[in-house]
Amino acid sequence: MGLVILLFSGLLVGIGISVAVFGRTAPARTFSQVKRFFSRISVEDQRERVTAIAVWTESLRDAISASSGIEQAITATAQFPPAEIDVQVQRLVASLRYSTLEESLREFADDLANPTSDFVVASLLIASRHQTRDFAALLTHLSECARAECDLYLRVWVSRARTRTAVRIINYSVAGFCLGLLILNPAYVAPFLTAQGGFFIALTTACFAFALTWLRQITTLKVPQRFLNTPGGHA
Repeated sequence: MGLVILLFSGLLVGIGISVAVFGRTAPARTFSQVKRFFSRISVEDQRERVTAIAVWTESLRDAISASSGIEQAITATAQFPPAEIDVQVQRLVASLRYSTLEESLREFADDLANPTSDFVVASLLIASRHQTRDFAALLTHLSECARAECDLYLRVWVSRARTRTAVRIINYSVAGFCLGLLILNPAYVAPFLTAQGGFFIALTTACFAFALTWLRQITTLKVPQRFLNTPGGHA
């Protein structure tokens, strides 16, 4: 019974925090903001995505030197794309069949939703509009920057390993302690079954949730904002 009250109180506190944080936004954006807030951006996942973008950029550079245009080069890269962005590349090639190059590239950038890919897409858009010299060197530089960014993510991941371990230890210790009290010493948690006890449980849960959220911000990777805007005006 005490565990049920504890979970119910924590659920109410979580709902209250979510409403306080996201309640002033438009209803259509609330769900996406809540999902983005609670979904942890893994450094390893980010490294894999940026590495795939670097590999695809190098493949595009090689294809451009042997093709007659950007669209043909993009189509050639769809034969052996990196596994991490395989779906996005295939969708880009399919979009080129019925949309313009600019619209397809912007949709591709939205699918990847990565600042590094925005640089690559922006360079392709400029090259498609204006005559550029030594475009292959630019793509080479972008791929080198992407690989340097991967090395940075690796250093960040290593530097935050101790904090991530501490957060896990805190979570497991507190959960094990509460579960042990409920099972081994029910009389100790009996006062929390009252209305006043439920209030203190909710207050303690709120403080604990705030502390965990603060610790989570330390271990969460903050990706830079994108700069390439879609035709609708959204980043």
